[in-house]
Amino acid sequence: MGKTTGFLEYERKDGAQREVSERIKDFHEFHERLSAADTCMQASRCMDCGIPFCQAGTMISGMMSGCPLHNAVPEINDLVYKGRMAEAYQRLSITHSFPEFTSRVCPALCEAACTCSLHGQAVTTKENEKAVIEYAYENNLVSEITPSIRTGKKIAVVGSGPSGLAAAQLLNMRGHEVTVFERKDRIGGLLRYGIPNMKLDKSVIDRRVELMEKAGVKFVVNSDIGRNVSSEDLLKNFDSVILACGASHARDINAPGRDAKGIYFAVDFLSTVTKRLLDSDFKDYPLDLVKDRDVVVIGGGDTGNDCVGTCIRLSAKSVTQLEMMPMPSTGRLPSNPWPEWPRVLKTDYGQEEAIYKFGSDPRIYQTTVKEFIKDENGALKELLLVSLSPKKDAKTGRTIMSEVEGSERKIPAQLVLIAAGFLGSEQYVTESFGVETDNRTNVKTKAGEHATTKARVYTAGDMHIGQSLVVRAIAEGRSVAREVDKALMGYTNL
Repeated sequence: MGKTTGFLEYERKDGAQREVSERIKDFHEFHERLSAADTCMQASRCMDCGIPFCQAGTMISGMMSGCPLHNAVPEINDLVYKGRMAEAYQRLSITHSFPEFTSRVCPALCEAACTCSLHGQAVTTKENEKAVIEYAYENNLVSEITPSIRTGKKIAVVGSGPSGLAAAQLLNMRGHEVTVFERKDRIGGLLRYGIPNMKLDKSVIDRRVELMEKAGVKFVVNSDIGRNVSSEDLLKNFDSVILACGASHARDINAPGRDAKGIYFAVDFLSTVTKRLLDSDFKDYPLDLVKDRDVVVIGGGDTGNDCVGTCIRLSAKSVTQLEMMPMPSTGRLPSNPWPEWPRVLKTDYGQEEAIYKFGSDPRIYQTTVKEFIKDENGALKELLLVSLSPKKDAKTGRTIMSEVEGSERKIPAQLVLIAAGFLGSEQYVTESFGVETDNRTNVKTKAGEHATTKARVYTAGDMHIGQSLVVRAIAEGRSVAREVDKALMGYTNL
């Protein structure tokens, strides 16, 4: 696979990024593609390593290692190296529903498990995947299959995020009549409103949805099942229902003063920004939400980073990012060996932009909010912070972050964005359908299956496995499609 000595001859080369000084002025995508020649050279670094850990998709130490879609990475890279891009797209399409999404927003589990990354730099598999799918779009190779024969079976998919779209794609291809219900005004779920446009341009979603509509998938927006659309109607009018509503029950910060004006959940904030951008065709930058404010983002994950980058584009006075846990190491520790997902320090685009704009990394580790301090009008004006120290719990052995006595200090803050993760599915949806949930409020199923405790109702994505990655959500959607198809037809060829 690839060039036998490619990984020895060539260094890793990633696509360029637009200069920070320019990209913070707009919400356009800033990752640029490699040239065709450089793409072939990078693909040649994929060697015939014997065991392709990159495509394993296996849980190791509670973390996913390798691609959960089991993309045939060495085969695809070999085809890219040889310039056979159309064939590379055909091979990728066998296992992957939406390479255009993951090649932009996935943290590249495949690369973390790449054999080349054990002693050097991984193959640019994510970059190569983007080259393949964009070549396919540019050459009119991408299409959704319109079945010549329909089965007469009707399926409702609740939620149009990556898992819902993947399930709809396969079930429509099989010949079932699929209707996707979305509570927002546009299709895409968190792809649309949870991921900023500079990471995933929304036209990328639109072109795929248009293809799916032409192939027969029906999309219904502004349909909030359990509120303005009843679950009874869905169960009455459809043979099967797939719940793919995400893990949208956000984790809160319950500190004194939480009712202050100016505190928002991160996804709500990002959704508001994106909606105003889309509604105005990117002519209305919602500066009024952020401009000249001291912003504090609580949470250090991808969503927190997206908030940092968004607030810089909206002219924040300052941006601080709080993380409860200690700063990760800069390299793998002995307790985190390859091919586990590397728990190492990552400086993402938002932090890079904050360093450029304000002169320092916005992250403060081992710190949390002890109190939200309001002014006389009830608006947020300051935060009382406290440092944390890791301690082992004698009974459970778990690490607990405890307050450091005397470490309290105040910082100015007129806007706080809570990006502390999600607790699971929203209660009104699960109660509406009468499905059972586990102790994390994820919808309960048998291990490795998608059928809920309610007949004809299935679940997939974050609603099923908890907050996770787009690539895992797509894998979940493809998996539930196979299970539903088999239940309806007695067998499945998906």
